[in-house]
Amino acid sequence: MTFSHAPLVARDKDRTRRAILDAAERLLIERGREASIADIAAAANVSKGGLLHHFPSREALSTAICQDGIDRLWRSVEHLVDETEPAPGRLHRAYVRALTGDSAEAVSVFSRTTIPQLYAGIPQADALLERDAARWRAAFAADDLCAATSLVVRHAAEGLAAAMGSPFLNAEEIAQARQELLQLSQANSAAPR
Repeated sequence: MTFSHAPLVARDKDRTRRAILDAAERLLIERGREASIADIAAAANVSKGGLLHHFPSREALSTAICQDGIDRLWRSVEHLVDETEPAPGRLHRAYVRALTGDSAEAVSVFSRTTIPQLYAGIPQADALLERDAARWRAAFAADDLCAATSLVVRHAAEGLAAAMGSPFLNAEEIAQARQELLQLSQANSAAPR
């Protein structure tokens, strides 16, 4: 009888990678670019060599964190798209719901990391963000809302997510703004094509 250790190794590799990404994101939020590779490795409970095995450079680590945040936000929003809702505006409504409290993951990714600010100037991350912005634009355009309404709904939801937890926005105000954005995304379909 033989035993294969491949699944266990893959699982450990995935857990280690996840621990590094989580620690790096947390330290980058707390310290900015002052967080060293050694600090991140210690926070992830791995050696510096172990971290560099997974991410051979600081740029590779930053790019991976950026991609991870992008992926987590997409998954959070896609999970909230309700196919039973009338179109147009399903994606917009899911985006509003995700960023105003229905997805702790989306709120966390969007408000805490401020992805563009953390990774600005890193060419690979800048390229990821450009592709992600184009992907969101295309997805929102396909959702058939008036272009101006789409901009207002998206960026208002992002502003709400960024202000959550601050003294400038309380739960009642979030609920009011959320309701208004959800209504706006139902009432303003794009002109027929």
